[in-house]
Amino acid sequence: MEGGSNLQTYSIQHENTLFAEPVLKIGGFTVTNSFVNSLFAVLILVLFFILAGKKVKKIPRGLQNFMEMILEGALEFTDSITSDRKKTEKILPIVLALFLFILINNWLGLLPLVGTMGKVEAHEGHNLLIPFLRGGTADLNTTLALAIFAVISSHVMGIITVGAWNHLNKFINLKAFLEIPRKIAKDKTVLFVNPIKAFVGLIEIIGEVAKIASLSLRLFGNIFAGEVLLGAMMTLAAFLVPIPFYFLEILVGIVQAAVFAILALVFLSMAMSQEEH
Repeated sequence: MEGGSNLQTYSIQHENTLFAEPVLKIGGFTVTNSFVNSLFAVLILVLFFILAGKKVKKIPRGLQNFMEMILEGALEFTDSITSDRKKTEKILPIVLALFLFILINNWLGLLPLVGTMGKVEAHEGHNLLIPFLRGGTADLNTTLALAIFAVISSHVMGIITVGAWNHLNKFINLKAFLEIPRKIAKDKTVLFVNPIKAFVGLIEIIGEVAKIASLSLRLFGNIFAGEVLLGAMMTLAAFLVPIPFYFLEILVGIVQAAVFAILALVFLSMAMSQEEH
């Protein structure tokens, strides 16, 4: 400081926040860095499938051959869980879309400029870096939205497959109470058994909430922790040292996308089955 001036030097810092940072506003809509990253993921998938489906031939070659192998493998794996090709054909588009969207988001978060390129804002005595891009699945809002979508989809498919009344009775078992007057003359145990069935249905409601929490927090926790780890390694040594961790996070990205998709597949398959099954 010279001549009594109030000049101060500020260091640029980047804080790993649990929430996504806003980068701009469009009217009353706030655009966050994780939302921008998710849009890029959607754009990549759309362009990829447009190119993949542009020159479809009866005898597949190159990219078409690779995609058909992936699709055939996905159909066989889904069949092993649903045991029904008709169910598989209904479920697979949802599950595969979730898997690919999550996978691309996981990998986009590993790119060099993601989390490091952004605008600088003065905040409490230092300059704070607000990244323009942040891994979509490193934002709890994104993973929570994906989990809610997966669980709601399972209920929609359940209603379509087994009917609204049968699906509702998995959770609020009105059928068990309505059966008591009809069966009590022949079987007195229905006074005890059927209320228990109704209580089990209430536990299922709690289980649906637990599914959302489990899906969202597992994915968010693993991806966010991976990005924090890479940031720490880059701080210690910018070259060579982070490379093994990058390969590890690439594998983690695949595994977490697969885990989320498989769990969503199981939930969908269960919802499309009759209660006694």
